Amino acid sequence: MPLHRSVARLVKDPLRAFEQFGIEAAGEVVRVDLGWFRPHLLTHPDHVQHVLRDNTANYVRDGQGMFWRPIRRLLGDGILSDGPIWQASRRNLQPLFSAKHVDSLVDRMADVLASAVAELEQRVVPGQPVDAGVEMSRIVYLTMIKLFFEDRISPEQADRLVPALDAIATSITFRLLVPFVPNYVPMPGDRTFRRAVRTIDEIIFPIVREVRSAPGSGDDIISTLWQARGDSGEPLTEQQVRDDVVAMFGAATETTSVVLTWLWPLLDAHPEMAARLYGEVAAVVGDGRVRREHVPRLRYTRMVLDELLRLYPAGWLFPRTAVATDAIGGVRIKAGSTVLISPFLTHRMPAFWERPLEFDPERFAPESAVHRHRYAYFPFGGGPHQCIGRHVFAAEAPLIVASILSRFRPHVTSGQPRPQAAASLRTGAPVLMTLSPAERRMAA
Repeated sequence: MPLHRSVARLVKDPLRAFEQFGIEAAGEVVRVDLGWFRPHLLTHPDHVQHVLRDNTANYVRDGQGMFWRPIRRLLGDGILSDGPIWQASRRNLQPLFSAKHVDSLVDRMADVLASAVAELEQRVVPGQPVDAGVEMSRIVYLTMIKLFFEDRISPEQADRLVPALDAIATSITFRLLVPFVPNYVPMPGDRTFRRAVRTIDEIIFPIVREVRSAPGSGDDIISTLWQARGDSGEPLTEQQVRDDVVAMFGAATETTSVVLTWLWPLLDAHPEMAARLYGEVAAVVGDGRVRREHVPRLRYTRMVLDELLRLYPAGWLFPRTAVATDAIGGVRIKAGSTVLISPFLTHRMPAFWERPLEFDPERFAPESAVHRHRYAYFPFGGGPHQCIGRHVFAAEAPLIVASILSRFRPHVTSGQPRPQAAASLRTGAPVLMTLSPAERRMAA
């Protein structure tokens, strides 16, 4: 794809440019000419599988590479690489995010979410819109600091931390899309990024130091990291613990809150699907609060969430660097080349999805998944870097949706948003909605 077409499109509308690249590629491996930076774009599920699973050792997250450079100041090198520091961090934290451990937290999660939604109910003013993104984020982070941080991060600190992380996610957009521009060249968002990182450091470093001096039970993320050891048996440094805490807090809150923000305008645009969802929640949950035993019966809710992740995956772009020369789809990939994988593009390929731009939860009915390519749908990535928080989303998201819809009927007042390319896939404008009381009834 030649320089004059690629750069012009990216400058005008970055996400639309990537969509157009994907459409024109039609599953073939293409090289996008951005001048000095010429990444290969992969959209076909076979090619995605090759990079993320079959030959994963050859395609690494290069913490020193151009694409990762913008967020290294926030997350450090370890979490952005495939090296020993990342392996140690993953090994140390994996038990806290395993399916078994997350399942053990579901009852507490339901209790915390019930309190968070009840608090929202107290704050709602009839007819006055609320910002769906802000409210989803608040519900999620209140849950996370209770379950994974043992209240070491206070709600007041989280109220500062979350906006700082949001500012970073949007401020680095230009640098993510034009990663060949050196750091010393000023770019839009740089000042916002630096200010947000300072805010995060002011909050997290004192907490990290406090836990080191009084680690407590060791069941939370920060205590677990201080008890962890690297490959050589040495304890983690203060900076490493800080980096992992920021990464885990961001991962634990970002995916769920960003994805659920997209739910409300989609329900508003599809009243028949909204009615079916409301009916299921009313029949399963009834007049009480959502409990563990309700979740397996929220089948349509799960289908809605899966379709939501297909259309609007929070992690929309996965860069990798080739260690050795390889071939994908008959195209030679030289050592050192960057390959770009995008769930956002693959999830919308007409060759693998009928009516790919339509919101249709029925495509995730159990019988529909039988013939689907494993990597036609990968909202949480794949291989060794598959998102560590995927089990948290699977448990938490249905509880949140059912808790909200058992009390409210949302109505979006701000119109249908367009997706915006940032560190995660966000709504281009705030989603404003009013929340009217739902008619409560006994569960069937």
